[in-house]
Amino acid sequence: LPRYPRAIGIVSSPQAAALRDVVAAIGRRAPHLPLVLYPTTVQGDGAATSIAMALQAAAMRKETDLILLVRGGGSIEDPWAFNEEVVARALATCSLPTVSGIGHESDVTIADYVVDLRAATPTAAAELVTQGWFEAAAEIASLYTALGRAAEYRLASAQQGLDMLAPRLIH
Repeated sequence: LPRYPRAIGIVSSPQAAALRDVVAAIGRRAPHLPLVLYPTTVQGDGAATSIAMALQAAAMRKETDLILLVRGGGSIEDPWAFNEEVVARALATCSLPTVSGIGHESDVTIADYVVDLRAATPTAAAELVTQGWFEAAAEIASLYTALGRAAEYRLASAQQGLDMLAPRLIH
């Protein structure tokens, strides 16, 4: 997975609560990242084919550096589309890195075994793919503080040197 993705693709239903959770998590951790939604149905008849087509479209367009495949939890039948062969094959042939966040921690689908990285929940998937940016922001804040202290120390040292030289001035 890229440590600092420049854009993130999301394969999910536009109405999914999981999508809102992912967008909120990315917005908190890396608000500058553009998100591209590849809409699909995530349950019911035709969902597996729709998911596979969305994955293929994302890989073909190459608008993003990676793809999040997300869906919230529910009953055991709800995420069944992610157990279908067509989805597994689409993930296996996808040219972009893929991360799944399907259901809750205990939910595991065949898609989870095919992706490059599995997260326990959709929000955890969003946190994993923004980890580099999140850590970089914290490191920059720390470096900013250290730079301020170093500048203050340098100015104080220069001021002391100036104070020591001042008595030697001849008017």
